[in-house]
Amino acid sequence: MQTRRDEHQAVPSIVGQGPDFAWASAPDVPQELFLRWRRDAINAGLPEAYAATLSTVDADGMPDARVVTVKDISSDCGFKIASGDDSAKGRQLLANPNCALTFYWSPLARAVRVRGAAQRATPAESATDFLARHPRTRANALAARQSSTFSTDAGRDELITQSQAAMEADPGIVSPHWTVWTVVPKSVEFWQGDPNRNHQRLSYMRTATAWDKQRLWP
Repeated sequence: MQTRRDEHQAVPSIVGQGPDFAWASAPDVPQELFLRWRRDAINAGLPEAYAATLSTVDADGMPDARVVTVKDISSDCGFKIASGDDSAKGRQLLANPNCALTFYWSPLARAVRVRGAAQRATPAESATDFLARHPRTRANALAARQSSTFSTDAGRDELITQSQAAMEADPGIVSPHWTVWTVVPKSVEFWQGDPNRNHQRLSYMRTATAWDKQRLWP
């Protein structure tokens, strides 16, 4: 009789095939390698190449995670995300900025782990980001607090209709709760998977003046 473990082991855990990873010639700073890998994902036609799992910690010390979009990366390796201050992730980052980002591009058998702390942007930068968002995203943010509860679709739709009308009346209207965060990493790890388990791992650790680059055991 086949067990669940047998069923699990029959499914390949690594099916992607990535480009060769020449770790010896990897750049001295992680943002250059990250941008190169993300460009590989985009060129390969991978959907949602900008998506990452953001992990935070709540007030009780319990971990929390959700998928977000990383819109930009600064020249000093800051990963920019955005959220409402009233959302779970917004409240958690305000209370404890320590967090992590995980990118996974399965068809290329590649992952990137980012660990660090989030820094809050200025209101002006957050407003600029908000106005560049999809109209429905802005309407949702203006209609109600993110992650708040609602009882009926009709009630939700009415709030969205009202916020859309407010946007038409004032194209520059901005949600006061919208905030851009920059995740400033203390470490960035690149993982290139191999079906034979000869995985390649390269870690960058931030020092006072530069990045310390080391290979890690698979």
